[in-house]
Amino acid sequence: MTSIAIVGAGPQLGLAIARTFGSQGFDVALISRNREKLDGLVGKLTAEGITAAAFPADVLDRDALGQALQDAAAKFGGVDVLEYSPVAGLATAMATPAEAEPAHVQHEIEFQLYGAIAATKAVLPAMRETGAGTLLYTTGAGSIDPVPQVGNVNAAAAALRNWAINLHKELHDTGIQAAHIAIDVSIGTPAIPGFPTAQPEEISPVYWDLHTTKRDQAELVFSL
Repeated sequence: MTSIAIVGAGPQLGLAIARTFGSQGFDVALISRNREKLDGLVGKLTAEGITAAAFPADVLDRDALGQALQDAAAKFGGVDVLEYSPVAGLATAMATPAEAEPAHVQHEIEFQLYGAIAATKAVLPAMRETGAGTLLYTTGAGSIDPVPQVGNVNAAAAALRNWAINLHKELHDTGIQAAHIAIDVSIGTPAIPGFPTAQPEEISPVYWDLHTTKRDQAELVFSL
């Protein structure tokens, strides 16, 4: 039995990743703050013949996040793939580099980097025991090519990118894949007029590729 835990699961990319892995026989653990939304996603996946379950937790509550992943592992006999892609949404106060206060960056660091570290700590020991597993971390392409208007978000995303690529290096030859995915498009609907846009179903196959045929890659940039 194989399973994927999607941290930050939502109705767009998270659901598409769940369908991509679920269609390959994976059980799906969905983790985010909103229980009602999670239950709706579980209902959709179940109707499609995919085994899924909801594990509500806020990534800012690292104890709760760790417990949710432990509960998912207990239900599904382990977590074979971790995908981390929470979105703060309206909770994020955007700030340029010159405008940013330490608190602007600190919130994003807590959300993106520290949450990812906590999630990894919850699943990596078991992966080490079996000598197999996949750890995937998602950011926007601003982690590589930053944009001043979202300077604080980009700074935290760059920190997560650095950490994920370094983790890939550390786990070399252990059988465990760690990789960073940078998404250089708007997902679903254009965020900025004229900016490239892709549907979630166009993006989700890259996660499967990193899990299966591109395990030597530390990073993949999705663009059009």
